[in-house]
Amino acid sequence: MDPKADRIAKHLTAIISSWPGVECILACEASRIDVMDPYFALVLDVYYSGTIPGIAERQAILDDPGAFETSRGGEKDRFFLDGLPIRVEYKKTKSFDQLISKPYDMLWLLSSSGSYIIYRFLNGEKLFARSDWLDSVKLAINDIKPEFWEQLAENYNFKIEHALSDLGGAALKEDSYFYLVSLTGFLKACVSALFAYNKEWEPSERLLTEELMKLPALPKGFSGLWELLLKTDGSVEPSKKYRIAQQIAASIIKLE
Repeated sequence: MDPKADRIAKHLTAIISSWPGVECILACEASRIDVMDPYFALVLDVYYSGTIPGIAERQAILDDPGAFETSRGGEKDRFFLDGLPIRVEYKKTKSFDQLISKPYDMLWLLSSSGSYIIYRFLNGEKLFARSDWLDSVKLAINDIKPEFWEQLAENYNFKIEHALSDLGGAALKEDSYFYLVSLTGFLKACVSALFAYNKEWEPSERLLTEELMKLPALPKGFSGLWELLLKTDGSVEPSKKYRIAQQIAASIIKLE
């Protein structure tokens, strides 16, 4: 971590870790890149049980930082300190307790939002831990059975099929807006399915282009077709992209 970012992270960790309900604090991968990188942000995930200070109180406790704002539900704070963008997200420990105690009950959530939340939890840099909760949950997640992955991949396959159907209709109707929306949904579903097939959690979308191609099991010819699907210069017409999407969908669904 950049020295300036590290100093601010330690400052914030000292403050937030003093709140009784805080179980652990993790720094996400965006915090570990160069501060001059456009993707940089000091992102802290705060896992807690019980309650944490309210929005106004947090703003005051954090020394009334610049451009402070929070999400509607109060679970995400955004602000600046010493010119660096800061993101603090507050997450309840019970959601991860549920994942390890009843993993199949969480399939619906992962199927709709992707599995990045798990990747982020497993790969975050530990800044603070009040107990062994963090390590115990990581061990349990890494011990999830193959059947879970199979069900997760199957759920993503359904999303691929639905998005593909929408994409075909939008291409035929020449509906530019719905075409782009459907293409986005198709791309996301394919990525999620491929990571599930490979029994790996999805990284940040900023890292997906590189990490996707590193997966050990990909359909034959996938990289070339995927590159065509991602073109935005108009060289590949919507009708052709739809045919390419059909090929990709069929190859992913055939994976075992």
